[in-house]
Parts: sequence; structure tokens; C-alpha cells
Amino acid sequence: MDTSATLEVTDNEFLRQYECRKGDMMAKIEYAQQERKIFLTKLIMPEELEDDVEFRNEFLTAVFENIKNEKELKVVPTHPKIAGFVRKNRLKYKDMLPVGIAI
Repeated sequence: MDTSATLEVTDNEFLRQYECRKGDMMAKIEYAQQERKIFLTKLIMPEELEDDVEFRNEFLTAVFENIKNEKELKVVPTHPKIAGFVRKNRLKYKDMLPVGIAI
């Protein structure tokens, strides 16, 4: 299933979270921003989407692309599943990690 064509991620700055709808469900990534870094602190997936790895990867890819292109911040993934995503895509996202952060 190719979700990239229909996947729309919104940065809800008021709630400090990225949001993505799939049907009537919403996945979220909570963040905290300090200086030139964004800390991705919590991944919240609806129970029905918890095992949908493809959707989660599409969501995370869209969030990382937004941070890279719109915010130009360094990323500190503190949630285990987000850190695992960065680990699996190390070559693509290593330049987005702050100096001294190893995943």
C-alpha cells in the first residue's frame, strides 16, 4: 500500500506535535524545541495502526522531511521507535543529528 501520495502531516505548533490522519484516526509525534534542536519525545499511534510499520515509516519520513526542509533544525529522537527509525535510516538522516549524538 502506497500511502505517500495521500499522507499529509501537519505541524500543530500550539500543541507542539506533528499530526497525521488516516481515516478517522490520528497519529502524533510530540516534540520540544530548544535553541537549534527539536526533541522528538513521544510517538502516539492509534491502537489500530500500532502494528502498521509501513504507515509509521511514512509518517516519520514526512516529519523528518518537514524538519529538514522547513525548520532546518537538528533532531534528537528520544522515543525508542523514532530512534530505531533513525538507526535504520542512518545514512539518510545522520546529518540531522546534533554533534555528539550517536543512535
